[in-house]
Amino acid sequence: MGLGEGAEEGEEDGMGDDVLVGVTEDGADDARLEELALLLRQELLLLDVNSVESYRAGPAPEGSKGGLAAVAGLLSVSLAPGLQALGSVVVVIREWIRRSASGRTVKLSIDGDVIELTGATSDMQQQLVDAFVRRHAGADA
Repeated sequence: MGLGEGAEEGEEDGMGDDVLVGVTEDGADDARLEELALLLRQELLLLDVNSVESYRAGPAPEGSKGGLAAVAGLLSVSLAPGLQALGSVVVVIREWIRRSASGRTVKLSIDGDVIELTGATSDMQQQLVDAFVRRHAGADA
């Protein structure tokens, strides 16, 4: 399940401070996506965020130890309220993508609103990012 495939369903608990972060890379399997997500998680934990955890959805496979199955490459980031928290997350993700191999994309989703970040440094992408951050930071004010 990816960001555009119902990952945000059932999140009507008033937690507008949670961001789903989905990592993809051309040709990557689930193990590689999980590795990438964990690398990004380490960087996001350096920010002023409440938590960064693997996103879990649905029952875990039979015989596994967890109650819910982690979705490969998908993180749930719980933000502190305000514009700076979300803006900082976006800056770290864009820098992480910039340093990476080509073919890597990160999707951020808040309450069903999704933005896709790529290695592109275009003015248009910056305008889209700025608008995304303003939309969601305004709800926290």
